[in-house]
Amino acid sequence: MAALLGPTASGKSETALLVAERAGAAIVSADSMQVYRGMDIGTAKPTLEERFRVPHHLVDLVDPQEPFTVADYQAAGRKVLDRLEADGVPVLIVGGSGLHFRSLIDPLEFAAADPGVRAGVEALDDGEAVGALLAADPGAGAHVDLANPRRVARALEVFRLTGATPSERARHPRAAAVRHYRSRVPLVAVYIDPGEAMPARVEQRFDAMMTAGFLEEVAGLRPRLGLTARQAAGYRQLLPVVTGERTMDEGRRRAIDATRALAGRQRTFFGRDPRLMRLGWDDDPERRAHLVWERLAEARWTS
Repeated sequence: MAALLGPTASGKSETALLVAERAGAAIVSADSMQVYRGMDIGTAKPTLEERFRVPHHLVDLVDPQEPFTVADYQAAGRKVLDRLEADGVPVLIVGGSGLHFRSLIDPLEFAAADPGVRAGVEALDDGEAVGALLAADPGAGAHVDLANPRRVARALEVFRLTGATPSERARHPRAAAVRHYRSRVPLVAVYIDPGEAMPARVEQRFDAMMTAGFLEEVAGLRPRLGLTARQAAGYRQLLPVVTGERTMDEGRRRAIDATRALAGRQRTFFGRDPRLMRLGWDDDPERRAHLVWERLAEARWTS
């Protein structure tokens, strides 16, 4: 099993396609938003032509109004990995969501969810939800991004279900006693770090998405975007543009800033994982793919 990871706009998807074709591998997406049907342009989802070239898994699983937690992703993903392993198909995990990647290969256990409790949390506006979480745990901001309504809602839901605050959960992390993939299948993981090229690539990528019809995609999906889906970078900032509450220039600026911030967090997350081999930036996808292939070959992936 191998993984090719990297922050948003690092070129990992086109690189992975070339590597997977060469290896005869299937791609397993580690992306928190590509699971949603219809969210295609803004998530840089693989096209139908790309999926014809290489089988892709864990994309287009649910409609965007449906909640789909990382625990749901973990359950679906491990079934896919089991099936591919049984069939002898090489696997290349590809994505930018570090938590979703880890949910597949590490012994992570996620707190239970409850639709009724979640509905009560979602009935709060953003300020009320943050206030309720801080009332229960004044130190929650050290563990939860309070500017992210989805993260706040989930932390509040877990607290109401279990009584455990974010600070308490951070002090006492739980690991499931399960056979996890890291222990029984050698993992070879490379992450692409675009470094100083990242800010410019994020802007170029966003403008290309807009040319491809991203704003029209957001407008068409607006009535069907649930709490989780509407928090996706780009979608959240363009929704007020669609409703006329924000200018296009302001929406573009905020979307690019949010995507750059996301890419920075992803870069930090991957940089902390000692299992991942860092690959410096190369603007040519063929050269990137060759460098990734060399790293994977050194570790005898697919052999």
